[in-house]
Amino acid sequence: MERKYKVVIVGAGHAGCEASLACARMGLKTLVITLNVDSIAKMPCNPAVGGIAKGQMVREIDAMGGEMGQTTDYAGLQFKILNSSRGPAVWSPRAQCDKELYSVLMSKSLQNQQNLEILQSEVTSLIVKNGKVYGVKILTGETIEADAVVLTTGTFLKGTIYLGKMHFDGGRFNERSASYLSKSLAEDCGLVLGRFKTTTTPRINSRSIDYSKMTEQSGDEKPMPFSHFTKVEEWRKKLKQLSCWLTYTNTKTHKIVGDNLELSSINIGEVNSKSPRYCPAIEEKIERYPEKTSHHIFVEPEGYNTNEIYLNGLYTGLPFDLQKQMINSIAGLENAKVIRYGYAIEYDYSNPLQIKKSLETKTVENLFLGGQINGTTGYEEAASQGFVAGVNAGLKVSGKAPLILGRNESYIGILIDDITTKGMDEPYRMFTSRAEYRLSIRNDNADLRLMDIGHSIGLISDKAYKKFEFYRKVLTNIYEGNAENLPSDEELSPWSLEKAQEEVYIRKKYEGYIEIQDKMANKMKKNKDRRIPEDFDYNKLESLSAETKQRLFEVCPQTIGQASEIRAIKPSDIAILTVYLEKQKKEKK
Repeated sequence: MERKYKVVIVGAGHAGCEASLACARMGLKTLVITLNVDSIAKMPCNPAVGGIAKGQMVREIDAMGGEMGQTTDYAGLQFKILNSSRGPAVWSPRAQCDKELYSVLMSKSLQNQQNLEILQSEVTSLIVKNGKVYGVKILTGETIEADAVVLTTGTFLKGTIYLGKMHFDGGRFNERSASYLSKSLAEDCGLVLGRFKTTTTPRINSRSIDYSKMTEQSGDEKPMPFSHFTKVEEWRKKLKQLSCWLTYTNTKTHKIVGDNLELSSINIGEVNSKSPRYCPAIEEKIERYPEKTSHHIFVEPEGYNTNEIYLNGLYTGLPFDLQKQMINSIAGLENAKVIRYGYAIEYDYSNPLQIKKSLETKTVENLFLGGQINGTTGYEEAASQGFVAGVNAGLKVSGKAPLILGRNESYIGILIDDITTKGMDEPYRMFTSRAEYRLSIRNDNADLRLMDIGHSIGLISDKAYKKFEFYRKVLTNIYEGNAENLPSDEELSPWSLEKAQEEVYIRKKYEGYIEIQDKMANKMKKNKDRRIPEDFDYNKLESLSAETKQRLFEVCPQTIGQASEIRAIKPSDIAILTVYLEKQKKEKK
């Protein structure tokens, strides 16, 4: 039996869900294929959405008609604005979620979506002819034709799970890996694959924790939802927030880990396999920072109806008996009972220099890649790419121009620009420091930046867009001082007068700074040919991180332009270097 679809999505994690919903909502007959229907939108790592820069991306997905923000609002059990003591440019929403509820709600969205079908199977190969993809083959031998294919395979491509020195195939614990597709990507598509790895944390029973030895971390008193379409006051009344808690590792913990580093799985597998720098295993922290006597451990609930607790910051690849000793050495966890142990996982990814900014591969037409297959890490980075890959697959088969987001209009644009131009040698994670236009692309104005785009591609309904246009008009009136005859909150809903007034306040507060930011960004572009002395001592730049200095010393760039192309070098780093060189030049004169 042969079947034909406009778009086939391979994988139903956070990237696959956004890709499949986007295509189906664009009116295209879409199929999503997943190894396990019960694992749609699973949260195998921390059941949280948002965070520094990540929260901005979730708001951007929502502004263009994606699903992650709305699902988080109704699966979240604690909401906080991070960096709230600093300026609005770096305010970042974050929510701790009920992991099972999140999966159920997202799965329900897929199942109820018109034009979208779900199939449980494994894709074994791609059908490629004359440099163009025509569909996929699945484990049963069946051929499924498609005008475009989007791969969102997460950690499942030849996934290997490590427990200490023991290892076995798996895309997640108790879930099999995708064993065949990597071969097709290399042989049929000409893609170069590499290996990355990551670690998970143990989960413990909340009833075995002594919270009196920890610091409580409450949610915001006036929590803010992610979605622009969530009616805030109604939502707040129904929301029941749970607390998270903070404790620390200590010298005893570090001795247990340090004495047993050779038993950990973090240094096995492929020689060049890199793990995320920004959420490292506890073994890597202790090796990397021997002078530190403690590290934060956030004790976070995994759901309303479970006693499982996530130990954020205690990622590990140690054997089970040592994980237990390590946990019991921490204040408040002396009698903790482990429900699930942590483990390491290694998987194939495709070098993102092989994809265009539309996320279509350069080697095979109509084949798009999104999420961890592109070497990124994090649910939000995956969902952002899945959304863009799905939209662009839909636009391609409809004969329309691709959606290319600029660095000056979204964090999603920065993410895609970074990975497609610089590539990577370790899993990529988004930060506000990567954004040279962060004063302009804030979480509060994602709708003003991107909702026009969402409507133009058919993912924001006419009814919702009309409401948004009304809000934008009111906002303009307030900004211009025409505050008479303002509408009620009911007329503005799901937006509000409070939201409009806050937006005007932030805009006026930042106007001068944004002008300076834009001048600086333009100056950085002009300064690309500025030479850097061969003997330049980057240690003089105290504002640069140790990682940045290390990379600059390794490469020894001759110009600002060359420095900006180094992997993991951020626009803020280049700005610091440019200012210092300019200062030196003036002093010499």
